Amino acid sequence: MVFVKQLADIMLKKIFAPFCRAGFRLNTIFVKEIAMKAVNTSQMQRLDREAIEDYGIAGLILMENAGTGVFEAIQRHYPSELKKGTLIVAGPGNNGGDGFVVARKLHQKGYPLEVWILSSREKFKGDALVNLKIIEKLDLTIRYILDEDVASATKELNRFGLIIDAIFGTGLKRPVEGRFKAIINAINEAQIATASVDIPSGLSSDTGLPLGTAVKADLTITMALPKIGHILSPGAFYTGELEIVDIGIPVKAIKDADIKGELLDKDTIKGLMKERPPWGHKGTFGHAVIVAGSRGKTGAAALAAHGALRAGSGLVTVASPKCAQDTISKIIPPEVMTLWLSDAAQTGEVSEKARDELIEFLEKKKSVVLGPGIGLSLASKELQKWLITECRLPMVIDADALTTLSEDLSILKEKKAPRVLTPHPGEMARLMGCSTSEVQENRLHMATSLSKDTDSIVVLKGARTIIAEPSGRFSVNPTGNSGMGQGGMGDALSGIIGGLLAQGYTPYDAARIGVYVHGLCADILKKVKGPFGFTATELCEILPTVWKQLVGC
Repeated sequence: MVFVKQLADIMLKKIFAPFCRAGFRLNTIFVKEIAMKAVNTSQMQRLDREAIEDYGIAGLILMENAGTGVFEAIQRHYPSELKKGTLIVAGPGNNGGDGFVVARKLHQKGYPLEVWILSSREKFKGDALVNLKIIEKLDLTIRYILDEDVASATKELNRFGLIIDAIFGTGLKRPVEGRFKAIINAINEAQIATASVDIPSGLSSDTGLPLGTAVKADLTITMALPKIGHILSPGAFYTGELEIVDIGIPVKAIKDADIKGELLDKDTIKGLMKERPPWGHKGTFGHAVIVAGSRGKTGAAALAAHGALRAGSGLVTVASPKCAQDTISKIIPPEVMTLWLSDAAQTGEVSEKARDELIEFLEKKKSVVLGPGIGLSLASKELQKWLITECRLPMVIDADALTTLSEDLSILKEKKAPRVLTPHPGEMARLMGCSTSEVQENRLHMATSLSKDTDSIVVLKGARTIIAEPSGRFSVNPTGNSGMGQGGMGDALSGIIGGLLAQGYTPYDAARIGVYVHGLCADILKKVKGPFGFTATELCEILPTVWKQLVGC
């Protein structure tokens, strides 16, 4: 383990650079406080409209800036591919117009290219038509690809070193069909470097779901701000690397907009971190209580305790049934204290007497983590409901406690302190009374709706975990990987968040910090140990290395 931590320290320096912007490259003149906001389609359209109508910035200027930004990004990323030849595939709207600006810039530099237009000329209007007329006067190849041309055209894709996708933009709402679908599928099959303008064609900018099909880009150059579809799963994996360019929309307009979404990054998390006073002691940093575990599920309690300890909580106590005493005592870190609760021999879970034992014990504590491995016997569920409604400490509700909560969400209306719910998609389905597939198809809506309905922070786990708060604000986490797909990872996360709550972080901040560093630890382990096979215990062990980087010591 010492070897792993030493390697992790080295690897962190190497992999933190891309994670400073969550894997995104931002224009250096872009304002940091707005750079990681994420907008939906209507918000972006409103910003475009305000720039034109309220600030007097011509649409042609915005399109020129967009095309220039794409051109500059392409030059940086694909110098050798440009020499082989570039294919710009354009659709009938302003996304195609951006592509025409790129074509002009590439032609001006002497790069070989062709432009394929997937609509008849009559479909173009406004700024896109202006830019089409310009490139028509240049000495470059322009082909109109209609339905009857698709079969022959797709056979020619391998002539090019780079494909620039300028077919559809963020306004797409309907499923992709016909020649558009055929061309997109052919682009994906060609295995040629592909860069998308603004958003991969076919991807919903509101949900991150493909509308029938979508381009799988290596690079996406987007305008002004990330779109929600870029940062949610699976959209993030269609987007590839995301570069954001400033097209001239006034910073004031962006600041004044009611933008609820954000993409977490290292700078955001660093800004949330509290300075620990140099005179601090164990009482300064709070006492987290882990009410968890039962016969056969002792590991869940131990991992949650480990997470809270490594998150910096001054004191950590595991409160578990007496029947689990021998096992838990052997697997928890020696720094963790214990409270043995009355149990029922037949279930191996807490009994009704545990309530009285907890009432006095929870006095002067700072946070509670409820649920990992606690069980679902009648007595256990009654204890959980009582804690959810009556405990006056901020609480993380996870695992079995979420199943108990799903039986009656209304009990959260009686809560005496903030609650953080941390469901995986299956648990979310139970809470929302729907299928897991419905959750996965509507992750953002599900998370924000549950947060508002329960007046609680919701952490919807999975690829691109969503953290939502009742006001409608939400954060999307870019860290983490599929190596986390094994038991215990969620228990560790609930402990980390609980440990941060114990130190006085707000529930929303504790959730954001906890989710980000949890995933970042997994990314380090992937680099150090391999893509899978690392454990939640190992993840907790390298948390101090991540804190070291975040607080800059």
